[in-house]
Amino acid sequence: MVSMEDCYNFSFFSAPVQNAVPSVAFSILDAYRYISEPIAKERTEQLRAIASQDEARRFKAQNFNYCTFSGLFKSRSSSQLIRHSGLICLDFDHVDDIPALKRQLLEHEYFDTILMFTSPSGNGVKWIVEVNLQGWEHSNFFKSMANCLRATGVPQVDSSGSDVARACFLPYDPDVYINPKLQDYAKEDFYTPAVGRMLR
Repeated sequence: MVSMEDCYNFSFFSAPVQNAVPSVAFSILDAYRYISEPIAKERTEQLRAIASQDEARRFKAQNFNYCTFSGLFKSRSSSQLIRHSGLICLDFDHVDDIPALKRQLLEHEYFDTILMFTSPSGNGVKWIVEVNLQGWEHSNFFKSMANCLRATGVPQVDSSGSDVARACFLPYDPDVYINPKLQDYAKEDFYTPAVGRMLR
């Protein structure tokens, strides 16, 4: 079983997105519980009811908390990276068949899914995978991953993931997937102080 210590490895930021100072260190379990619990349910429903793309983009930037899945930061800038998490977040936008894409990603032969959920907009997928950079720069590793995915029939991934400090907004998704090796922890009825405060 993966240890709890191994799961605490990236930064969480409070809205708005202009806030570049992290609030707390977050784990995959924290992210899973945040997304699966109705913490962001109201704002997710509000976002998906907005017809204008520009207005929706502004609403998301102002109202959604976010994290940097790829690492711990002093502030949200690639130059302020403390430690890489060993995770990369891949973003798929404007997906026609979300369940089909999720199945395809879960069954991918080269990458191990750690967390996966529907994007705040409701028309995309966020795919968090475990990686071993082995001395590679994050951006170069991401580009290599994108090429591999394209060669294996996966739809185009958003190139923004090449930025190690890329913000990932956290929505409500009761069907969020977590890797089976973490499910024993995920089923336990406890919350870290970071998530526990949000549920009050």
